[in-house]
Amino acid sequence: MSSSDASPSPAPSAQEVKAALKAFKKRWKLTRLDDQSRIGVGPMSSGRASGIVGITPPEQFSQAVWDELVRQGKLKKVGRQQYGLVES
Repeated sequence: MSSSDASPSPAPSAQEVKAALKAFKKRWKLTRLDDQSRIGVGPMSSGRASGIVGITPPEQFSQAVWDELVRQGKLKKVGRQQYGLVES
């Protein structure tokens, strides 16, 4: 693929960005809950803190959407294709 074949993707709509952030937060929450509830933690303990710092975002949204969320300061890039929530 040459550079002339790559056309820039159109700017994502505000509604698409909002839906992507909602989907990301849901996946983030479920991933962290899954990590916190691993076997090996005592049954009488309150669990442990999650070590998750980034996740791969849902694939149904384009890269432009994730770039826009990083630009807005709602997500941070933590790896090659991994993003994390910005704690406010």
